[in-house]
Amino acid sequence: MAEIELRNISKKWGHFVGVKDVNLTISDEEFVVFLGPSGCGKTTTMRMIAGLEDPSGGEVVIDGEVVNEVDARDRDVAMVFQSYALYPNMTIYENIRFPLRMRRVPKEQHAALVQRAAEMVELGDYLERKPGALSGGQRQRAALARAVVRQPHVFLMDEPLSNLDAKLRTAMRVQLKHLQRQLKITTVYVTHDQVEAMTLADRIVIMDGGEIQQIGTPHEIYGDPANTFVAGFIGSPPMNLIAGHLEGGVFSAAGLRVEGLALEGSREAVLGVRPEDCHVNGAAGHLTGRIFGIEPTGDQTFVSLRSDDTLIEIRADRDFRAPLDSTAQISFDLDRLYFFDATSGERLR
Repeated sequence: MAEIELRNISKKWGHFVGVKDVNLTISDEEFVVFLGPSGCGKTTTMRMIAGLEDPSGGEVVIDGEVVNEVDARDRDVAMVFQSYALYPNMTIYENIRFPLRMRRVPKEQHAALVQRAAEMVELGDYLERKPGALSGGQRQRAALARAVVRQPHVFLMDEPLSNLDAKLRTAMRVQLKHLQRQLKITTVYVTHDQVEAMTLADRIVIMDGGEIQQIGTPHEIYGDPANTFVAGFIGSPPMNLIAGHLEGGVFSAAGLRVEGLALEGSREAVLGVRPEDCHVNGAAGHLTGRIFGIEPTGDQTFVSLRSDDTLIEIRADRDFRAPLDSTAQISFDLDRLYFFDATSGERLR
């Protein structure tokens, strides 16, 4: 199908830098997710791949060909947007068929191609309906079928599930992953939802401030964050980050002391620990604080603990209960602690 290579891609509007020196290779058939907060440059990067934005510098390469000067319509990419962008006056059949007409595919092939695409997204029985008669999930599937029908070399998806409710998003994630595996089409997916990124991606590209912060598999991103931005962005709840001082293998902060660390030197540092690696103890622990909030979710309980000015999130057993403002001792899994430089945010190893 298609390998995509971005070589020192940048995008500027006057003095504002939207994307800065992005280098990335996306393998054939790979599902890559661009993840980051609003304004981080992820959608702009995808639009440069599509040809909807011209790079200010660098090269976009698809299948070994530099496509900077190639029009979007000639790049053989299909896009699925946040809005369904279906024609309300056309039936679902005609909406799915539309790209075939635009690309002058022989008419005698249309019916079979539309039916195949519709069945892939379980819309075979809805082809004669118009978009207004479909649910949000069905309309998004119709938009997917329209992208699938002409069998492009590349799928580009810009937050396609953000308009759906939580249950539909979960169902559509499964369908998207299955569809991409079935079609074996290189896919670039943009989202701010880290759950979508973790569940869909072969690799995640985390961006902030127009720059790539880290590239890796979901397992690598979650288990080995490169800096405090990645650590604080991935996870639900995200990693706890506690500012303190590191000296002689001891990390200390208000109400907190962790000894026996294999880190030398003296510096201001940030300790990172995920909520599932914190444990509420009856006896002494690494951290002392007061219970600030308790959130039972059925299968587990999230506990918020306030220590000085820091709020710590803990994932506790489903049956955990304690009075608010009561004192609690928290211990950490010492082999699952992360440390970062307080100034640069970079990981200390």
